Amino acid sequence: MILGIGTDLVEIAAFRAQIEQVASSFVSGTFTPGERALAESRAGDTPEQHLAGRFAAKEAFLKAWSTAHGGSRPAVTAVDFREIEVVSDALGRPSFRLGGAVARAFDRMGTLRTHLSISHDGDFAIAFVILEQI
Repeated sequence: MILGIGTDLVEIAAFRAQIEQVASSFVSGTFTPGERALAESRAGDTPEQHLAGRFAAKEAFLKAWSTAHGGSRPAVTAVDFREIEVVSDALGRPSFRLGGAVARAFDRMGTLRTHLSISHDGDFAIAFVILEQI
């Protein structure tokens, strides 16, 4: 049964401007070391494209999670985005690895499966998330 869906769209140029601010801690406060290293090593994508897709995925996850709660209080009052890590398997398919308070709150919801799709084209990156109870 589907419990929640979420989508997010990120304009890559605006995202690039945000992460290029010298005094900004946005990247280190939002992405895990693994996400940052993968963004730097990807052939064919700029780091900004890759991170914009990952950021859209994290936002889409939070929207789907919020939908799954259906009007009840949030499971956690503040979310550390680094606890929602976007990882890829050997074929490049993205999924989530949750940690910390986010993982504990998510686990209390029962046995759930997340489905994640990320794409970027031209000036935009988009992500779509489905939370399914299994």
